[in-house]
Amino acid sequence: MEVRLEPSWKKALEAEFGKEYFKELTDFVKKEYEEGKVYPHPKHIFRAFELTPFDEVKVVILGQDPYHGAGQAIGLSFAVNEGVRLPPSLQNIFKEIEDDLGKPLENRSGDLTRWAKQGVLLLNATLTVQAGKAGSHQGKGWELFTDAAIKALSDQREHLVFILWGNYARQKGTVIDRAKHLVIESAHPSPFSAANGFFRSKPFSQANAYLEQHKKETITWL
Repeated sequence: MEVRLEPSWKKALEAEFGKEYFKELTDFVKKEYEEGKVYPHPKHIFRAFELTPFDEVKVVILGQDPYHGAGQAIGLSFAVNEGVRLPPSLQNIFKEIEDDLGKPLENRSGDLTRWAKQGVLLLNATLTVQAGKAGSHQGKGWELFTDAAIKALSDQREHLVFILWGNYARQKGTVIDRAKHLVIESAHPSPFSAANGFFRSKPFSQANAYLEQHKKETITWL
C-alpha cells in the first residue's frame, strides 16, 4: 500500500516500508477500518508527521495510544478536536504549563496543532485504535515504526528535546542518544500519576532553555 507520508519523513523512514512487519501492519489496519470503527480518521493517521516535517522537529512528546472516544483523536499525542472536552491528562499538562512558566494559558484549545507547527512532534507509539478499546492496536507493528522514527531523529538530528512522560514513554526512549539530545523524564500527566512527579517537573521551561542554548527558536507553549 502506498504510504502518504510527508516527503522528508518518507525519506527518513523509507527502509521501513519494505519490511514484512509493515506490510502485515498495513493489511491489519486496512481490514480494521473496513470492518469497524477505528480512530483517528484515516487521513489523520500520519498527521503528526505531516504537521512537523523531519528537518523541523525541535521537541518530541511521546504518547501511547490515540484517544478511543468519538470525536477525540486527531493524530497528535494528547490532543483532541477543537471544542471537545479536555481529557484529564491534557488538563494536567495545561496546569503544569501555567505553573512552569508562571503565566496563564492564552489558548486552552485541546487541538495542539499550534505546537506541532512550531516543531513539536506529538507522536503516539501506536497510531490507530478501535473505538472504545484502549490498546487494541498495540503489538501489531506500530511500535516498530514509531521506534524507527525516534531513532532516525536521534541519529540524524542534533540537540532535540525528547519529553518522556511515564514508564511506557521511557521504554521507547532507549533508542535516543543522550549525548546529542536532551531527554526529560517524569511521571505521566494522568490523574493517577501526575502528583507523583509530573507536577513541578517543569518540562516546558527546560525544553525552551535547551533550545535557546543551542540557538534554536523556542516554543510558545502558552
